[in-house]
Amino acid sequence: MMKSFLLTAALAAFALQAPAQTAPPATSTPRAAADQIATSKGPLTVQPITHGSVVLTWNGKTIYIDPYGGAASYTGLTAPDVILITDIHGDHLDPKTLAGLSVGKAVMIVPPAVAEKLPAEYKPQVRILRNGQQLDTLGLRVSAIPMYNLPEAADAPHPKGRGNGYVLTLGGKRVYLSGDTEDIAEMRALKNIDVAFVCMNLPYTMDVNQAAQAVLAFKPGIVYPYHYRGQNGLSDVAAFQKTVNAANKKIDVRLRNWYPSAQ
Repeated sequence: MMKSFLLTAALAAFALQAPAQTAPPATSTPRAAADQIATSKGPLTVQPITHGSVVLTWNGKTIYIDPYGGAASYTGLTAPDVILITDIHGDHLDPKTLAGLSVGKAVMIVPPAVAEKLPAEYKPQVRILRNGQQLDTLGLRVSAIPMYNLPEAADAPHPKGRGNGYVLTLGGKRVYLSGDTEDIAEMRALKNIDVAFVCMNLPYTMDVNQAAQAVLAFKPGIVYPYHYRGQNGLSDVAAFQKTVNAANKKIDVRLRNWYPSAQ
């Protein structure tokens, strides 16, 4: 009887341990589901990655914006044809992440300050854009626009002229990527923006209300709050949505989880 009891107990203990022993290891960092937006040349797929990083896929081309957070965050995604980098800070220019990705065929579009800091192996792939310049490549147009802090100061985290925000024109749609900025005049003056990615994190960029007022000024069709982790945690993107839609219900504010590992 005692032997039977001990055998039963041993089998029960093995059964409890087995799931932990046989569970497959995680192969990638979790990420939010992708969205699709119609264009005249097929869907634009929007894949949030983390913080200020996003992957766009359109017309057979894949665009990485500010690849950051480790190569595992990009597991299963197509290698980039174009890489846009907005600024020199480590959450935008991340050589370690770049080194772990298959970037050999990618055109790298960057401001001069980023070009100076990129590893030498990437130099043949680099195309430099300054604020106000544009480049047509692979069927899309990339326009560089200012991104900076207010009031303007040489010692600001983001002085005017160093980094680029970008407007992409593809398939009849205009896509704005704010980079690290405040609610500057150049953002408020944007026209005909179909999709916007807008930052909101203190003390580096702007607060939720500043971001909302800027969006209400240039009226994008769709807006994604991104880059919203600051010194005091995550910004209240639900409050951003409420403020925008209280004044303009036509703006489609899409809240996506850019920080899944923080949950």
